[in-house]
Amino acid sequence: MKRNCSDTIIIIGAGISGLAAGCYAQMNGYRSQIFEMHDRPGGLCTAWRRQGFIVDGCIHYLFGSGRGQPFYRLWEELGVVPQQQFVHHDELLRVSEPHGKTLIVYSHPDRLEQHLKELSPVVGVASLRRQTFHERNEDRRLISEFCAGIRKFTHFDLSLLQQQPKALMSLGDWGRLVGKMLPFVCPMSRWGNLSAAEFADRFQDPFLRRAIPQMFGWESIPVMVGMSLLAYMHTKNAGFPLGGSLQFAQTIADRYLALGGEIHYESQVEKILIEKHRANGVRLYDNEEYFADRIISACDGHNTLFGLLDRQYVPREMQRYYDGHLPIHSQLQVSLGVNRDLSSKPHWTTHLLNEPVVIAGEERYEIGVKHYCFDPSLAPPGKSVLVVMLTTNYEYWQRIYGRSSYDAEELQESQILIDLLDNFYPGIKTDIEFVDVATPLSYERYTGNWKGSTCGWLLTKQTLPLSIKGLPKTLPKLRDFYAIGQWVEPGGSVPVVAMSGRNIIQQICREDKQPFRTITP
Repeated sequence: MKRNCSDTIIIIGAGISGLAAGCYAQMNGYRSQIFEMHDRPGGLCTAWRRQGFIVDGCIHYLFGSGRGQPFYRLWEELGVVPQQQFVHHDELLRVSEPHGKTLIVYSHPDRLEQHLKELSPVVGVASLRRQTFHERNEDRRLISEFCAGIRKFTHFDLSLLQQQPKALMSLGDWGRLVGKMLPFVCPMSRWGNLSAAEFADRFQDPFLRRAIPQMFGWESIPVMVGMSLLAYMHTKNAGFPLGGSLQFAQTIADRYLALGGEIHYESQVEKILIEKHRANGVRLYDNEEYFADRIISACDGHNTLFGLLDRQYVPREMQRYYDGHLPIHSQLQVSLGVNRDLSSKPHWTTHLLNEPVVIAGEERYEIGVKHYCFDPSLAPPGKSVLVVMLTTNYEYWQRIYGRSSYDAEELQESQILIDLLDNFYPGIKTDIEFVDVATPLSYERYTGNWKGSTCGWLLTKQTLPLSIKGLPKTLPKLRDFYAIGQWVEPGGSVPVVAMSGRNIIQQICREDKQPFRTITP
């Protein structure tokens, strides 16, 4: 398709949303270029090499890994599948108490239901008080309803919510969407308004009350989201891409370059240039200026609104999203390269502790540990990468950043965690070849994300409605400016932010009265 050579687009940020926007811009005849502050693509979808090991920093599972399943077409268009190989797990993770009782979060709903009921069995009526018998039956009822929900969500197409830009949807489009969503309205309403922690409170079994909040990775996750994850794992549509997150991102970057796009690495944007209330260019920190017909911000939302743009263009309602009332996810990641093959161990286990341990000023009653032996490309033969990821307080690390106490704190917290790991994997301390610590300040420094957030707004029942409708992608007083990515798609996730990039080009094509087209390699 031929277009006027003035149809140019500048994209700020070579994360997944920026790369996707660039790919679809090129497919539709626009001339685009991406400016990236780092020396590599991917943004938060990244990994780093240490002494022959690769530490993965992002993907735990990728929706769209199954042919014919939701989001698969997206990855086809971006050149990821069918070449990409995936590992599909039969279990998400395990939650284990010190004395050995373990919840295994199977992806198969029948197997999970049987296992959960074994953990909270009904025993002989003669040995029970009437109330206790009722309580045990209540646990089993909850388990049955929960697993029935997972089965229901195996038929739910999550990509329906992102397949078309909301700003372009007509009444007919909304009607068709509602019609497709109608069979899931009741389960979405029920399980979307219930967090994992709240669900656990309904159980009587003491172990399940403690384990269920951890079964999806964090306590505040809506149960519906966890159900959808297990449903997609069951249908083989939530695999881990072999090679890790950075290689995955590089594949999309290569696709973009093959389509004729251009990436400027180590080129941090200082300001979005504006003339007559129209965004028309960017200025870099080296004072070079570049101009285009449209500007798309695919970088940190806070810096975009309060740094790259003049505040006069940011409506008060947009400013309120950043006043602290919405939850974000800042994390501490301690990664170890160990001279031991852990492939016979469960790949992801949350260990419940009898006594709390203080990490970064907070008491922790559980420690999640993950190894990546299911992907042999991430470690030398016979060796393993072990990773501990914990939510942490950004302000705690920010107060000591730049002082010697910051490095000392990193060392201290890693040693505390290593001592704990030695209980879970006896003798592991002597097998450690390297220790790598990433705090929220590390994420902020390397990706520019506000408070080191790893997923924009954390997906909770509070932010789930925002996730469904999305935040505004344009500003009312500024023309030719667009925002995409995790800060306007609460909850983030790799496929959702990629769809964000796709949708914005759909919107631009509509504005230009041009058909939107896609090309598969």
